[in-house]
Amino acid sequence: MDLEGKVAIVTGGTGGLGVAVVERLLGAGATVITPYVNKAAFAQLREHCPTVIGTCVDLTDEAAAKAAYDAIVATHGGIDILVNSAGGFAGGAPVHQTPWSLWQSQLDINLKTAVISCAAAIPHMIARGGGAIVNVSSRTATQTGANLAAYAAAKRAVLQLTEALAAELLPHNITVNAVLPSVIDTPTNWAAMPTANHDLWVKPAEIAAVIHFLVGPKARIISGAAIPVYGKA
Repeated sequence: MDLEGKVAIVTGGTGGLGVAVVERLLGAGATVITPYVNKAAFAQLREHCPTVIGTCVDLTDEAAAKAAYDAIVATHGGIDILVNSAGGFAGGAPVHQTPWSLWQSQLDINLKTAVISCAAAIPHMIARGGGAIVNVSSRTATQTGANLAAYAAAKRAVLQLTEALAAELLPHNITVNAVLPSVIDTPTNWAAMPTANHDLWVKPAEIAAVIHFLVGPKARIISGAAIPVYGKA
C-alpha cells in the first residue's frame, strides 16, 4: 500500500496494458482515474476493477483534457501520478506506401494524447510539490522501424518527450520515465499473431509492476530513464 493517499491518472486504462496498471495501482492504495471515450470498454474495466473512477474525455482535445483534469483536482485534491498508456498500433507497409493520414493517426494516439495529458496534469503536480509520470513507448522506437515507420516515429517521439520533461521538471520533484514493451501478452495480440510463440510474450501485470515501482517512493532518484520491459519477446 505504498501509494496510499495518492491520486493517479491512467490513460488508456481500458486497454490490455492499462487494465493491469489500473489494477496494480488500486492494489497499492491509490485513487485511480482513467479517461475514456468508449463507454462499453470502461464498463468492462469497472467489472474488473470496481473502484476505478472514469472521466469521459477525448485526450486529443486540449481544452477538454484540461477541464477534465481540473475537475479531478477539484474532486480529489490533486494529481500525484500520471501513466500515459493510451496508444495504438497501425502500419505494416513501407514509408512510400503509407499515407500521411496513418502517420497523423499514430502521432495523435501515441504522442498527442501524452503531450496533452502532461500539459493538463503537470501544473497540478507542481502545485502538489511533486509527482511521477510514466510514458509507454515501445521497443520499436529504438529499432530501424522498417515497415513500421509511422508507429516507430510516434513512439520515438514519446522518448524525446520523456527526456525533455525529466529535465524540465527536475526542480519540481517530478520524475518522468518511460517503459518500452515489445509484444504484450494480450487477447488482441493473440488474435493478430495466432501462430507466434506466446510463451515469450510479457504479461501485462509484469509491466504494470515496473510502472508501479517507477511511480512509487523507492524510485524517486530515477528520472529520464527508458526501461526495456520486453523480456524474451
